[in-house]
Amino acid sequence: MQKDFHYYATYCAARIAGYSHADGMEICYSAQLVDWCSRTFLSKLNGPRAAATTQLQLELMEARTDLIGLQDITRIWASFHFLPYDLHAEVRRATRQYRSKYRLLCGPNGALVSETVELAKKGGTQAVGIAMHVLADTWAHSGFAGTPSLVINNTDSWFYERIEEAGLEVDRPVRFRHSASKQDDLDEGIYSNSVYQWSENSIMNLGHGRAGHLPDYSFIRYRYLPAWGDYEEIVKDNPSEYYKAFCQMVYAMEYLKGSVPLFTLDTYATEAVAPWESEIRDILAKRQLDACEDWRALAERMAGQPVEDFDLEKYQAEYLSADHRGKDSTFLGAFFLAALAQKSMVTNAIFRSGNLLAGFSVDFAEKGFQGMRDFQKLLDYGKGEEKP
Repeated sequence: MQKDFHYYATYCAARIAGYSHADGMEICYSAQLVDWCSRTFLSKLNGPRAAATTQLQLELMEARTDLIGLQDITRIWASFHFLPYDLHAEVRRATRQYRSKYRLLCGPNGALVSETVELAKKGGTQAVGIAMHVLADTWAHSGFAGTPSLVINNTDSWFYERIEEAGLEVDRPVRFRHSASKQDDLDEGIYSNSVYQWSENSIMNLGHGRAGHLPDYSFIRYRYLPAWGDYEEIVKDNPSEYYKAFCQMVYAMEYLKGSVPLFTLDTYATEAVAPWESEIRDILAKRQLDACEDWRALAERMAGQPVEDFDLEKYQAEYLSADHRGKDSTFLGAFFLAALAQKSMVTNAIFRSGNLLAGFSVDFAEKGFQGMRDFQKLLDYGKGEEKP
């Protein structure tokens, strides 16, 4: 998903769930910050690098793809953007390596969604925002895995977008190109994707890179052949699935706010969202590369006041000026702690399932920062920066 959903739509969901304007802004800020909290960002603030929730394009270009490097990549992308649906999924006639990667496939309403929401209940608005980012991405990124893998994430050239022409629905072939500098062309059906790389663990085969930005567009409906499914057809209806994601976010935040007693999977706040359903569905279905302005207009009608844009530098001065013991009490400090907790929870679940793709894991809730720091030391050692 993109800023339009992670920021403005998340604000709207928070308001429907009963949060105040101030809390809603903190929640949506945290949800969007997940896409910006890289090691480059953390190094600038001298923050805990293990709290990284994403990797910038340049960081990925320089990322190692040996065992330690792949584990580091998986810890980030599986924890925050491609939450595994079923870590114990049955796979017939498969090697252990393939089975481990297959079990990292992302999807909505998996057990880790519940654990993510329950974990957020222990934190503040930052933890809520992180959880909403993770939950929303389970819908958009369904069918892809947060680890580099050709045999899982590759797609075939058989790729069709369902569009309307002269009042009729038709399937138009998607034409992919490999140009990060050019915008996707919605009129001509030309989209950018990652370059095909035969290497199983190439960064080009991380997540939905082979499908380009299509999973992140709310308006699109498409058919494709995933490698993990033996190249059998998958149909994605993003407008419908994004609406369910929105309603599930509202329900999850109602639970986190205390308005409902339990969080159960496959449950949606459709009644609470009903007064806004028509407008929300119209935004989701509108063919546009960026829906920020439409979501922002809706957010401001809900708020009755301006909704400020996302500003990456907003909380940095507070964090930088705090002394060492006071940093955890700042907005960013609380975000970093919530990110560490989420990453630890997911990687521990992967490790406990017998899957070592995210490496060995120490429970942050029990051991604190020590476990994360030890893994970071191992990563640095592999780069020749320090000895463990």
